[in-house]
Amino acid sequence: MLNLASSDLAAIAAKAQAWADIFKLPLQHRTWRGQTGDFQGSGVGSSLDFQDHRSYVPGDDPRHINWQAYARTGNYSMKLYREEVRPLIDVVFDLSDSMLFDTEKERRSVELFYFVVFAALKSGASVASHIVRADQNRRLTDDLVHGHAWPRLLEDLAPTGPAASPDLRPIPFRARSLRILVSDLLFTEAPDFCLRALTRGGGHGIILAPFLKAESAPEWEGNYEFIEAESKEKHAHRVDRALLQRYLSAYRRHFDLWKTLCRKYDVVLSRVPSESDFQSAIQFEAINSGALEIWA
Repeated sequence: MLNLASSDLAAIAAKAQAWADIFKLPLQHRTWRGQTGDFQGSGVGSSLDFQDHRSYVPGDDPRHINWQAYARTGNYSMKLYREEVRPLIDVVFDLSDSMLFDTEKERRSVELFYFVVFAALKSGASVASHIVRADQNRRLTDDLVHGHAWPRLLEDLAPTGPAASPDLRPIPFRARSLRILVSDLLFTEAPDFCLRALTRGGGHGIILAPFLKAESAPEWEGNYEFIEAESKEKHAHRVDRALLQRYLSAYRRHFDLWKTLCRKYDVVLSRVPSESDFQSAIQFEAINSGALEIWA
């Protein structure tokens, strides 16, 4: 369950709106289809930006006839203008227990969720938000997000097994939308399972993955009692240098595989540290990877 109170969420949301004035989503580099808006579409429309011309066809809007060309040639031709559309952005927030068990990671995960929502809204996009836990998901209405009441939906979600992966297949992604997944990716399911769902229907994907130094570079040595995040089971282990090296190697292989397959599926993966301030954390990988951009 989420440990942050409604007042904490409101404070995080206020900061996220300010961060959305500094960082933005990479929307200018793609061609979109959707409702009328400010981004370049895949068709023609009625904006002020001239795109091309073609011969007149009966039924065409006479307001777009090139009358100057008609005066010169005696033939009707049409001016074509750039279509302007609103991008479609589908936000998915993975609320597996591994995202919430540590206070710093929980806060960074929630910060990323609110930031993505406000950055999408600032861009003028049509935004749909979802939470997911294993094979369960819920659509978040605007009232739940902006009223910071969405955590109550977690009460309806059943407990999950250890390292259960978020199932994105039932989520109603809109065709050709940009899908942004906030998840630590700490599950055993092969990445293809997630990435195929994230890119179906001509969609594009961005993954923002919060992580802790205690996960990526632990300094364990001696006797420890480990607690499995989902099942809460306790396991006593003695950690020596050899065991720690095996853990670190497995951790690196896990994320190397994710990075390799993200390139295959044309999904941008950016890992975001939980310990540093938000702006420093975003610049750790997100800017260089193209997951986010800085407003000019």
